[in-house]
Amino acid sequence: MGKLIPIFLILLGLAIGTGAGLYLRPAPEPDAEAEEVVQAPVLPAGDSLGTLEFANQFMVPLVVEGRISAVVVLKLALEFPESQRDLVAANIPRLRDGLLQVLFDHANSGGFDGMFTDHGKMGPLRRSLLEAAQHMLGREAVMGVLITDILRTGAS
Repeated sequence: MGKLIPIFLILLGLAIGTGAGLYLRPAPEPDAEAEEVVQAPVLPAGDSLGTLEFANQFMVPLVVEGRISAVVVLKLALEFPESQRDLVAANIPRLRDGLLQVLFDHANSGGFDGMFTDHGKMGPLRRSLLEAAQHMLGREAVMGVLITDILRTGAS
């Protein structure tokens, strides 16, 4: 009987530890693909979808410990209804500024580190770029932001 008490205490400790571990484990992260709801652009009747590619690339420095360790170079394009072409073309400098700020914020939050082309990192970036463009010109003026080229140079 005296030899069974230590075994019983060990089993009791394992059971309590397992129960506590299961109870206190973090909640699973939501699936990024499940959250992303893709809505097709709704064009006005008789309008077509146009694109405008920015003439210059977007260059985003990646700063580590106060030094530039790498640079991300992107080429972006906008999708919009053809009826909005003049509005979009007239606001290219404002759009570049807003989109560049989104890219800087993404870089500062570590979005271009590691596997930066992973859907889990590119999805939120695309969404943020679209929201910034729509905030500047309106939801009816910009239907999408396309990342046509992306390159990270340097060691990171």
